[in-house]
Amino acid sequence: MQRTQRISIALCLAIGFAAGLAGCSTLAPSYSRPAAPVPATWQTGADAPEKAPGPGQQDAAAIAWRDFYLDPRLQKIIALGLEHNRDLRVTALNVERTQAQYRIQWAELMPKINANGAAEYQRQSADFSNTGEAKDLHQYTVGLGVTSYELDLFGRLRSLKDQALEQYLASEQAQRSARISLIAQIAAGYLTLAADRDLLQLAQETLKTQQESYQLIQRRFEVGASSELDLRQAQTQVESARVDVARFSTLVAQDEDNLNLLVGARVPAELLPAGLTDQVAALEGITPGLSSEVLLQRPDVLQAENLLKGYNANIGAARAAYFPRIVLIGTLGSGSNELSGLFTTGSGSWSFVPRIDLPIFDAGARAAQLQVAEIDRDIAVAQYEKAIQSAFREVADTLAQRGNVDQQLAAQLALRDATERRYVLARERYYKGVDSHLNVLDAQRSLYSAQQGLVDVRLVRLTNLVSLYKALGGGLKTGS
Repeated sequence: MQRTQRISIALCLAIGFAAGLAGCSTLAPSYSRPAAPVPATWQTGADAPEKAPGPGQQDAAAIAWRDFYLDPRLQKIIALGLEHNRDLRVTALNVERTQAQYRIQWAELMPKINANGAAEYQRQSADFSNTGEAKDLHQYTVGLGVTSYELDLFGRLRSLKDQALEQYLASEQAQRSARISLIAQIAAGYLTLAADRDLLQLAQETLKTQQESYQLIQRRFEVGASSELDLRQAQTQVESARVDVARFSTLVAQDEDNLNLLVGARVPAELLPAGLTDQVAALEGITPGLSSEVLLQRPDVLQAENLLKGYNANIGAARAAYFPRIVLIGTLGSGSNELSGLFTTGSGSWSFVPRIDLPIFDAGARAAQLQVAEIDRDIAVAQYEKAIQSAFREVADTLAQRGNVDQQLAAQLALRDATERRYVLARERYYKGVDSHLNVLDAQRSLYSAQQGLVDVRLVRLTNLVSLYKALGGGLKTGS
């Protein structure tokens, strides 16, 4: 075996052994998940779901959004939004970007091997020639080298790689969270449009009724059966209804624009809702579970935990800065003054340049860097705990509303029926001359207000279902 070959084999073995040694461990502190700073169970209203799953119940996160949102038109709109929404597209690109950054950092653990070749042509004058005559010089070299490979004996590069990995995982969780939020926003926008269309229709029907009443009173006024005060009071009701028609027409147009923005494309008119329906979403079979089990699996909480793990890994890199850094540079090649002699016996060449950098004095810079890394980790702990607390409040508020919204809806229905009956009686008494027209107007206003309130409560109930599904982590699964 030739001497150059023996040296090249020894060089490769040395680099391989050092690479294996470098990947053993890091100086990052052991990670332990902080305790969830929230109660173990939910505080719910009397009509809210049970805390523990019952027969046939399952977590919201396990229910595909197509199985939760029952309205076929809403399903198609959500599918369009998942395909075209620009914010969701940005989060997907962020995932690809952080994945590429992780690959860059991972590559720092591997030796960089470069092949090179060069040719040099030179004319040497007679004054510089050892023969006293001008001559041409030709040099040819080829080589294979390892450039600036750091032996990661103390885990500095490995810690940075771990930090990049957690950033990548956090971006994936951010994408999942954005997907859940988008589905809920589209559903809420759809319901808001439906409610405003109901209110617009109610305003239009009220305007028609008020116009008919005004025309009747106008005829009574012309024959002296009603006073001008009654006529003007009826006229104010007509104009008030006109204002509401214009207002709700504007809201409907704005709701459609908002839905188009959420979807990222114009929603076909045939997919838009005609009005509110209780068959938009299903809540049967959903349990909120225990808070610690639900919240720790939410994508936004998992994202905060990934970021915390990344800052924990940064501490390992800051600690490793206190220890020596060993860098290897090696080349193996061949050189000759004739192109044909590059690979002949005796043309081989090699070099091996190990370098060690031992930190001695840096005016406290490394200590400050370690302190920054530890403070960043402590900040990430607080942010992780805040993410859990925010998630807990979101679910708890939704459960609290759900425990009372059915009672509110029942009360609003009873109020609507009572005011409707009051209006009928007041109108009959007025036509019989028993009561004044002022009581009729007051009953009309009360009925109109109660009808609007019923639409509002139905919207609250449906959006509560959407909010609860989102808060419990539902919306990731696509379904069939």
